[in-house]
Amino acid sequence: MDSLNFSAGPGALPADVLTQVQAAIGQVPEVGLSLLGISHRSDWFTAVVHEAEQNIRSLLRLPDSHAVLFLQGGASLQFATIPMLLLRGRNKTAEYLRTGYWSAKAEAEARIEGSIRILWDGKTHDYCRLPSAEELSCSPEAAYFHYASNETVEGTQFHYVPGRNDVLRVCDMSSDFLSRPIDADQYDLIYAHAQKNLGPAGVTVVILRRELLDDVPAGIPAILDYRSHLKAESIYNTPPVFAIYVALLVTRWLQDDIGGLTAMASVNEAKARALYGVIDQFPEFYQGRALARDRSCMNVVFSLPSKDLEIEFLRRATGEGFAGLEGHRSIGGLRASIYNAVTLEAAETLAQFMTEFQRRA
Repeated sequence: MDSLNFSAGPGALPADVLTQVQAAIGQVPEVGLSLLGISHRSDWFTAVVHEAEQNIRSLLRLPDSHAVLFLQGGASLQFATIPMLLLRGRNKTAEYLRTGYWSAKAEAEARIEGSIRILWDGKTHDYCRLPSAEELSCSPEAAYFHYASNETVEGTQFHYVPGRNDVLRVCDMSSDFLSRPIDADQYDLIYAHAQKNLGPAGVTVVILRRELLDDVPAGIPAILDYRSHLKAESIYNTPPVFAIYVALLVTRWLQDDIGGLTAMASVNEAKARALYGVIDQFPEFYQGRALARDRSCMNVVFSLPSKDLEIEFLRRATGEGFAGLEGHRSIGGLRASIYNAVTLEAAETLAQFMTEFQRRA
């Protein structure tokens, strides 16, 4: 059988989208050229950007108060750009949640621009759980509050919105963007690179409240200034045409084939139940990493009783056509990433394999 992609990133793409992309690489019918050779200044690409934005607006029910940008540099560039905008010269402290590998990287960049406070550190819990709302003492004087909604390495995910509504809320949604409905008005800035749920690497979506741009500190380079990109409608410099086009196709798939984010969330929850069900059935064999209440619907992280068993698991899984099940290099173990494009059938097939592997071990 064809390999089933459970990689943490770049993640799987919907089969129909892959078919359309394959055809477009040969020729985009409306243009008569390969997708890889179409000018970013063409009317066709301008229409692609506009439709992609409108689809995201529709899926998230974005209010007019929020702008949508398609940028480059991944989430890592946003780690630095955001504190340039919201912390530089403010004489305030930004509050960060350190919940895992990626949120820790974000805070390191912010320290360059000003004072930050680690509001909660999951290190003492080996990053196996997230804070409850009662554990957070958020300051009303903070410059902004930053957190990652889903930690891909550790397999944890927030199932509520932390922070204060009277403090700017910034969220790294790179690994669960468009996987479930959100109340966009609760967020002042959202950023997400595409290589999980939205398409291939190369484009990063930023959604921000427009009024944040009313008081931009001096000295921010134009390429890092959101105003430059907003004015140019995300075509300030040469954009990643291929990645944005694929993102457009994925948003169409979410709207037309899946039926929106509520339907997508239902599928994702069913996939997660299938895999966590096996882990809970054999807890001494499949050792889930995350606390049950904080389990991710995107990244199922677990380990086996020994390294040798994990090696054998991966060997057999590869032979059966499962790809991308290695855990992150920082913690080892195993990880099944079940982003939007991973089908429920694929997750159920992996769950069956896990059950059979346990019985034969």
